[in-house]
Amino acid sequence: MLVNALSRGLADRLLLMDLTIGRKGLLGYLKALSGSSVVKIVPSITNGNASGERVADKRLKVVCGANTSYLEDTAWVGDKTPLTFAEVRISPNNTVKPNIGSIELAKALNRVLPFTSKDDARPILQCVKFIAGEGKLKLVGADGFRLAEVTLDYDEDTEGQVLIPHDELKGITGALRKAKRVRLGFEASGDTLDGMSLVIDTEAIRYKWRGVDGQFPNYEPLIPTQFNIIAHLDTIEAIKAVSSLKALSDKPKDYPLDLTIGDGKIVMASPDEKGEAIIPADTDGQGYVRVDGKYLAEVLKACGGMVDFKLSNAYSPMLFTADGCQVVVMPIMSNTANEQQRQDIEAKRQEAQAEPTAEAEVVAEAEAVVETKPKRSRSRKREPVAVA
Repeated sequence: MLVNALSRGLADRLLLMDLTIGRKGLLGYLKALSGSSVVKIVPSITNGNASGERVADKRLKVVCGANTSYLEDTAWVGDKTPLTFAEVRISPNNTVKPNIGSIELAKALNRVLPFTSKDDARPILQCVKFIAGEGKLKLVGADGFRLAEVTLDYDEDTEGQVLIPHDELKGITGALRKAKRVRLGFEASGDTLDGMSLVIDTEAIRYKWRGVDGQFPNYEPLIPTQFNIIAHLDTIEAIKAVSSLKALSDKPKDYPLDLTIGDGKIVMASPDEKGEAIIPADTDGQGYVRVDGKYLAEVLKACGGMVDFKLSNAYSPMLFTADGCQVVVMPIMSNTANEQQRQDIEAKRQEAQAEPTAEAEVVAEAEAVVETKPKRSRSRKREPVAVA
């Protein structure tokens, strides 16, 4: 049980009976012990040293079968060991009343984390936003070019919001997959009245992160709601197509792809005409868009399975939806997209001229009345207006 709990830990330093011990070193040592399935760890104070002086030295005594060892303070802790701490409390179990699925939460984090920013100049966008309320938990990540939102069922009446840096959450997904019961909640923390911490309890260990102070962008208006083209496709086939075109690119880290949707398929092509791949899909409408190949691959991997790809035009955000997950991606503006945008604007202008609005008709009617009204003589004196 102790080895299981330590293997799920994220901190590098453990606070154990007022001593600081390196987590990875202690975990490796416990795994190396043999002779018994029970380990006993107790404080041990020794008096005296090699020169005969009386010195009180607090250590940890570890007994497992025929093995006995003594651990000094800061054992397995070096100068480069990160300053992350966890407190070890030995108990038969951690009583947890679950309010969210462990596998679902791990999967949601894996879907959102790739879309957080890597730019240190944008610390708020380096965070995942947790929003709880009305029986739902939302996880949101954005980097300025992409936006991901995952919605989960949340068996809790309380509400809360908190921002947690993505670097602190990367290790938790593996631990969540091993957990049998998970309870997620929010606690007040920090010096400010609105300071919050995120707490995740499992049957073996408790995780707690202090939230980042800051204002996350108002992301909901950025999710498009109107579409002219929709395609339903298999992400596995699409990822294979993206990988094949990536192999043809001279810049595998920066390779745009042209997507042509319609007639029951999506045609992926490299702009330099080096290759193309055809993916069968259920399509409604026809359209074209240019997208960053790396972004597209990450979106398809995050969504998994079957995904709905929705598009309004070549220069508006794209939306990918799958099983409670929404990912918005900005397109790359190509010459074709610019030309289509120009044509759309011109069409709207001509439509406005051909079909005047009600306001324009009222103005035109008023102008006609003014033109037909007889002019007054200039010699007539103006009478003062009486106001009641």
